[in-house]
Amino acid sequence: MSEQPDLKTLIRQEYIKCASDPVYFMKKYYWIQHPTRGRTQFNLYPFQEKVLTIFQNNSYNIVNKSRQLGISTLVGAYTLWLMLFQKDKNVLCIATKQETAKNLVTKVKFGYENLPSWLKLKTLENNKLSLKLANGSQVKAVSAASDSGRSEAVSLLIIDEAAFIDSIEEIFASAQQTLATGGGCIAISTPYGTGNWFHKTWNKAEAKENSFVPIRLPWTVHPERNQLWRDQQTADLGVRLAAQECDCDFSTSGDTAIEPEILNWYIETYQKDPIEKRGIDGNYWIWEHPDFSRTYVVTADVARGDGKDFSAFHVIDVDSNTQVAEYRGQLGTRDYGNFLIGVAAEYNDALLVIENATYGWDVIQTAIDRSYRNLYYSPKSDMALTNVEMYLDRFENGNGMVPGFTNSLRTRPLVISKLVSYIHERSVTIQSQRLLEELRTFIWKNGKAQAMDGYNDDLVLSFGFAMFLRDTSLRFRQTGIDLARASLDGINSGYMPVKTNSYTPHNVHNEPWTMDDGMGGKENLGWLIG
Repeated sequence: MSEQPDLKTLIRQEYIKCASDPVYFMKKYYWIQHPTRGRTQFNLYPFQEKVLTIFQNNSYNIVNKSRQLGISTLVGAYTLWLMLFQKDKNVLCIATKQETAKNLVTKVKFGYENLPSWLKLKTLENNKLSLKLANGSQVKAVSAASDSGRSEAVSLLIIDEAAFIDSIEEIFASAQQTLATGGGCIAISTPYGTGNWFHKTWNKAEAKENSFVPIRLPWTVHPERNQLWRDQQTADLGVRLAAQECDCDFSTSGDTAIEPEILNWYIETYQKDPIEKRGIDGNYWIWEHPDFSRTYVVTADVARGDGKDFSAFHVIDVDSNTQVAEYRGQLGTRDYGNFLIGVAAEYNDALLVIENATYGWDVIQTAIDRSYRNLYYSPKSDMALTNVEMYLDRFENGNGMVPGFTNSLRTRPLVISKLVSYIHERSVTIQSQRLLEELRTFIWKNGKAQAMDGYNDDLVLSFGFAMFLRDTSLRFRQTGIDLARASLDGINSGYMPVKTNSYTPHNVHNEPWTMDDGMGGKENLGWLIG
């Protein structure tokens, strides 16, 4: 009859099994609080075991996951296993809010408190936000801030809901200094649009351009879910949010102003390479050359001049609402102004619409100096007149109008609304890959439509100007007529002197309206007043 091992030997053998195999440890000794089953042992699903193996074998992991897969619970169990069986492990959990980050510490603490006494170590610190053991290992929860992790000697950085943290780039850069000495990172999230740190890091991981191992976990990996469950998510959450929460699909997630499926339709239907690229940098793209029988409008946004954004304009065929040319680049304001005049003149003296903010005034001045005769004017009342009021007075035409388009607090929401409306209705032809790419990262943030952090919206805004003015496209010429007639109030006879930097219509009794043609003659403006 063989001798039975004593209790101390059994405990030693069991301890070695737990230390060498986290799956064994979790299934036998890690208890969780299940939302419907209450306190229960953590019986890992096969996909969870595979994920755990990847965590063990790789220092950097990024998890693109469906909701309610138990990955946070798995990470909590893995954290406790590290703390128990390795000395001086410092695990830092970061999330959008401290309360969210605290959830992981709560899971770790619950698991620790339900361990058998022979697995427990003395605790040196035990509160809502941290747990520290006598072997020097600890877990701590912090909210997202640019300096999170900067002063920590982090062994494992856990980033929960990484796609939703605005300052994640700075946080990861701060922590990277200590992680580079041998630490690791687990970034977990459901997708939340494209262009953010989580999306970019995921793409680089898939392309093997960084240290992260990509782990994709759609809803189908869960053995207890079927199509009926997925259909119910759509019914409960809506098509777009259900896709975000269940399908691991970046393109259908997030708060983009234009739904990705609509942008995909534009790509498949209209997007094509330009027939010509002009300019020193090749950034002036042309899809259709001017047609003398068509009416065009050129809408322009002007860069701040700090190198972080671009000047951009579109040429739109007013009749068909088709984008026929586009520019995005970085030119000096005078060069940009001259460029715009040349393009507008080429497209049948198109209505030239230039945003009249900051650097835009220098571009507008160029158009005025060159006497461009089809410059768009906005009501002065659209503007927030503060320190620029005296400057605007230089340009006012005496009838409450100022040159250029005013993108103000009043007009901007109307511009965005009209842009979204035309694209949703598929009643505009967009041919530019650059514009469609900008639209993918044009999101709603704090109630305002704007570019995602690190991206630009210059093409989007200048295109929005065109869509906003589209409803008045049949009145573009009427706008000029009204301005001309308003300028003639009080004029009874004789030619009036032509003002420098602008054009002034004239009337001699019943003779046709004329203007100085710049070459010593007069141009007949009979077409203008019908």
